[in-house]
Amino acid sequence: MWWRRLFRVLKLLLLTVLLVTAVAPEWPAFGDWEYQLDTIVGLREFDFVVWEANAVGAKLDAMLANGQSYLDEPTRRQIVLDYLDLMRQARQLASEIDLIFTDPEVNDPTAVSADLRAQLADTRERMAQIQPTAEAIVQDQVASALADERFAILGQTFPPALMHMTPLPAILIVSPRDRIDRLEGIPLAHGLDVVAYDEMETAVYDQLDLSALAVPIGGLGVYPAMIMETSSINWLAEVTAHEWAHHWLTPYPVSLNYLTDPQIRTINETVASILGVEVGQRVIERYYPEFAPPPEPLESDTAGPPDPPAFDFRAEMGETRVRVDEMLADGEVAAAEAYMEARRAFFWENGYRIRKLNQAYFAFYGAYADEPGATGGDPIGPMLLAIRENSPSLKRFMQAITGVSDFTDLEALYAEVVGE
Repeated sequence: MWWRRLFRVLKLLLLTVLLVTAVAPEWPAFGDWEYQLDTIVGLREFDFVVWEANAVGAKLDAMLANGQSYLDEPTRRQIVLDYLDLMRQARQLASEIDLIFTDPEVNDPTAVSADLRAQLADTRERMAQIQPTAEAIVQDQVASALADERFAILGQTFPPALMHMTPLPAILIVSPRDRIDRLEGIPLAHGLDVVAYDEMETAVYDQLDLSALAVPIGGLGVYPAMIMETSSINWLAEVTAHEWAHHWLTPYPVSLNYLTDPQIRTINETVASILGVEVGQRVIERYYPEFAPPPEPLESDTAGPPDPPAFDFRAEMGETRVRVDEMLADGEVAAAEAYMEARRAFFWENGYRIRKLNQAYFAFYGAYADEPGATGGDPIGPMLLAIRENSPSLKRFMQAITGVSDFTDLEALYAEVVGE
């Protein structure tokens, strides 16, 4: 009978509801800030699945072809430089096109920019043809520099140095307002404009009472590493090595609490920055010596003490961070935010175009502590630099860091290595 079938269906639905209720700890907490944050971002989150599939496919094709292995070194370096020059041309063309579309005196920007857009499409097509080979060559060069630092196993760097240059997502950083602490970092879809960023940041502030900022990034430690498109070989070599450091550190305690412990995040990022700078410099010195920065002048070569810089950004930003920390610790949240806005205007007047200066800004940039500035009085950067200076090699430094699982471990390592 039909009513019996209906009864069985209703009974099954009731059992399903009871099962889900018993297994699931709770239904979505619609009032939870994380749920509301996901709602604010919505469909504007970056799709890593699609990107990863495309990147892995490109790397597999390049590995199977392995064309760069049959080229001599002068040809290899020229391929890389040719690719980076095409990137420079593409960025210049894109800038010119953007200018046409923003010029109020241009009545038909589509028609006016037609030739430039055709040139850009042609340049992008030429880039796509040599990009896999250029990337494979840079990977080999970074791996060779890492092998010199004894990171190779049976002649092969592990994990293999793999990267893919691509337009990068921005990251929506979220921090509490009453302290500087990275609560969340959501990668955003590529191509969003400043209006979209500001809309999300404002919604987070108004609806969740949190600080937010969409920040650009230079690389992301997925695998293969996601690297920003660049025309600078110096920057490319350094960031490729930086992201490899994250991959190498992944199985160790220093990486396990990366997402939950802001001090571990700062340690991890600073260590990667230290390795990135050293290995990047080695790549430039060996393969692209004409791009090596000039040596610092000896003190005896100067007529007198150097003139102080007209504006010391790092010192000013460090002073700002210290003062903000003090104000937030005293509960002066509104006053700290007003102070940061006043300082942002000060930086702007001195040529530093900071769109927003808030708690989220420091929560992001304060994680890179190998140079002073946004870290303020955080001791992590100076401690890691001192440990590196007192380590016999880069690999010994990295090995020493692997067991650091919290700031107390870092203090113990610092006392052991530096002796203070």
